[in-house]
Amino acid sequence: MKYKYYITDVFTNRIFNGAQVAVFPEADGLNSNQMALVAEELNLFETVFIFHKEGAEDIHKMKIFSPRGEIDFAGHPVVAAAYVLAYSGNIEVKEPYTPLVFEQNSGLMNVNVTWKEGKPSFVQFSRNVSPIVDYYTPTVGEIADFLNIDSGSIDDKKYSPRLVSCGFPYLVVPVFYYETLKQAKFNYSAWSQSIAPQTAAQEILLFSSKTPFQYSDFSVRLVGPSIGSDVEPPVGTAMPAFASYLCSFDHLQKGTYTFAVDRGEEKTRWSMINLEMDHKGEDELTLRVGGEAVTVAEGYMNIPDYYKE
Repeated sequence: MKYKYYITDVFTNRIFNGAQVAVFPEADGLNSNQMALVAEELNLFETVFIFHKEGAEDIHKMKIFSPRGEIDFAGHPVVAAAYVLAYSGNIEVKEPYTPLVFEQNSGLMNVNVTWKEGKPSFVQFSRNVSPIVDYYTPTVGEIADFLNIDSGSIDDKKYSPRLVSCGFPYLVVPVFYYETLKQAKFNYSAWSQSIAPQTAAQEILLFSSKTPFQYSDFSVRLVGPSIGSDVEPPVGTAMPAFASYLCSFDHLQKGTYTFAVDRGEEKTRWSMINLEMDHKGEDELTLRVGGEAVTVAEGYMNIPDYYKE
C-alpha cells in the first residue's frame, strides 16, 4: 500500500533548520516491523506514525521510531505530528487554538495548535513530570576530562552538575561560555575510566546561559557515548529534565517561568524551543514545550504487506 508522509523541520520557521521529523498522518494498517523498516529507510532522528483510535475520536495514537527502534517519549515528534495534522487537513480547525490529545507509549499528552492567517504557526504540548534529581555526580575534573574542556569552564557558582531523570536520565552540565559548549568533544576513554557509566545517564546535556542569540536565554547541546562526534541531536526530549534541573536550585524562586532555549548554530540546523514551567516547589512539575514547524517535503511510500510480522 501507499502511505502519505510529510517531512517537517521542527522548532524553526525556516526550511533546512531545526530537527527533521517524518510524519505519517494516516498509518492505520502498519505494524511495528513495517514502522521500524520505514524509520530505517528514511534515516531521520525520528519518524512518527498516527493511528485513529476507535471509540476515542479526540485521541490520536502515536508511534515513534528512530532508525534504532521504537521510542516511548519524544518532544519533537509531538510538535511535528500536530503541525502536520493541521497542515494536511486531518483535523478540524478551531481558531485561534485547536486542542489535541496524543497517546504515546508513555501516556497521554495535551497539545494546542495556534493558528495565524489560517495556517498553523505554533505548537505547544504540556506534561506533568515527577523528576528524580541526584546530586552525586562525577567530579568536575572527571567531567572536564570526558568533555575535553578545562575544569574552570564548568559553572560551579550559580549552578553545578546534577543527574536528572524524568524517565530518561541525563547528566546536566553547566558551562560559563557558549564557546565551551560548542568546542566540547566527548572522550570515550575518559568516560569509561570514570564513575560516569555507573550513573545510568548515557547522555550529557551541556548548557550555557551566555548565548550569542538575542532572544535566547540558554544554549544547549547533547553529547555522549552513543552520539557521534559530528552529530548534534535534537534536544526537545531533554527539556523536561532541563526544566526540572533549573527548579532544583534554591535561587529559582517559586513561580511561572518562560525561557527560550536554542540548539545548534544559524548555519547548522539552528532550533529555538519555548520552555514554560510552573515551579511550585512540589514533587510534580508542570511544564509546556512549544515551537514552530515548517513542511519541507511530502510524498508517498510503498510499504508491502509481506513485511508484516
